[in-house]
Amino acid sequence: MDLALIPNGVQRCSLKTFTSWAVLWIVLIVWGLVSAFLVFWKGLNQTNMNHYFAFGLWIVFDLSLIALGAGAFFTGFLTHIIGGIFLYPFRDNLRAVVNAAVVIGFICYSAAIAMLGVDIGQPIRGWFIFWHANVHSMLTEVSFCITAYLGVLTIEYLPLILSNRKLKQVPEFNIFGNTLHHIVALFAAVGTFLSFFHQGSLGGMFGVLFGRPFAFREGFFIWPWTFFLFIHSSIAAGPAFTLLCIWVAQKATGKQLVTRDTFTLLAKISGWLLATYMIAKIADTIGWAYGVVPRAGLSFMDFFQAPYGVWLIIAEIGIFGIIPAIILITPKYRERENLLVIGALMNVIGIVLNRFIVTIQTLAIPVMPFDRFMTYFPTWQEWGIAFGSIGYGILIFSLSYRYLPMFPQEPELNPVEVLGTVVTDSGAIKRS
Repeated sequence: MDLALIPNGVQRCSLKTFTSWAVLWIVLIVWGLVSAFLVFWKGLNQTNMNHYFAFGLWIVFDLSLIALGAGAFFTGFLTHIIGGIFLYPFRDNLRAVVNAAVVIGFICYSAAIAMLGVDIGQPIRGWFIFWHANVHSMLTEVSFCITAYLGVLTIEYLPLILSNRKLKQVPEFNIFGNTLHHIVALFAAVGTFLSFFHQGSLGGMFGVLFGRPFAFREGFFIWPWTFFLFIHSSIAAGPAFTLLCIWVAQKATGKQLVTRDTFTLLAKISGWLLATYMIAKIADTIGWAYGVVPRAGLSFMDFFQAPYGVWLIIAEIGIFGIIPAIILITPKYRERENLLVIGALMNVIGIVLNRFIVTIQTLAIPVMPFDRFMTYFPTWQEWGIAFGSIGYGILIFSLSYRYLPMFPQEPELNPVEVLGTVVTDSGAIKRS
């Protein structure tokens, strides 16, 4: 029965091997479920969050997942919106990864919303966000957009699910899946609109905190600079994360899932976006250090105390910003697979580090004369929910790879030999 669900023209490991692989990630999911149960049962006292750290590990993970999931809307935007005009020579490369990008985006956003459900403590009242909306809050717009975009990703994911070999045998599913496939460009456009604003508003939320000089920024019309920095950093890291996921999948399966040119294209796009983001980030940091900081009556080093020392800004901008940008935009480095993967990984680490700094360090710095510099370390329950989301993501990606035609180029790049014949991507049979 399991073999009947596997796409045509590809080979997969035995069900026993796949089950052993899945058990590893199910253990993480169980850890996350136990942790979530304890939080729901006993309350947020199971965490180390307090009046100082209202945002903790879950929000760091949440912001990171949303940023890394930007590969879905940005790849969809490149493929369906501008790919036919400006990126026409690369349309095949983009189509080769757009399914994987949608799956990764769905995983990131669904995991982020699940963590938010635990973070609010009483998810049964989550509908209050929509029914009793605070129209003056950026988080209201973020909540609306994230929820709506998860719906868009679900709609984009459905045609891939319905293309499963067994499901396609049901005429209604086949017709419905084909109909969705033909209008997916419309949903890609809607997803781009929704993602643009919630990515920006997440950064804008920190930028308007005038009582927190570490995060506060000047505005451009009604938006602080952080609005645009969050968008820019997300679309710079999203393609790199998609590249990494596909590369890891290739190593785990021992198959070539996309061509080398596709990796190079994703790295080049990510590298140039990261390079321009670094220019904007450095300019923003200099403007903050010589503008916001002295006007607040503070000095630069007042914001960097142990364990959140100045090494964080060096790591974020220098090590995990400038270096991967140089690697990814330089052809001779980008053509070397090991350097390409290292550059993409450093890019991803840099965005996670940025979200950590904005979330945790902002809250650690005292804002009142009687306050002191605070530190925060998550409990095992917080780690459990965070790692549970990772286990969930890997399991969904593994199931999608096993049972859905996620990589269109896979049959052609890995022809399946059966009884002296080779089945090609077109379905033709050649004698070996």
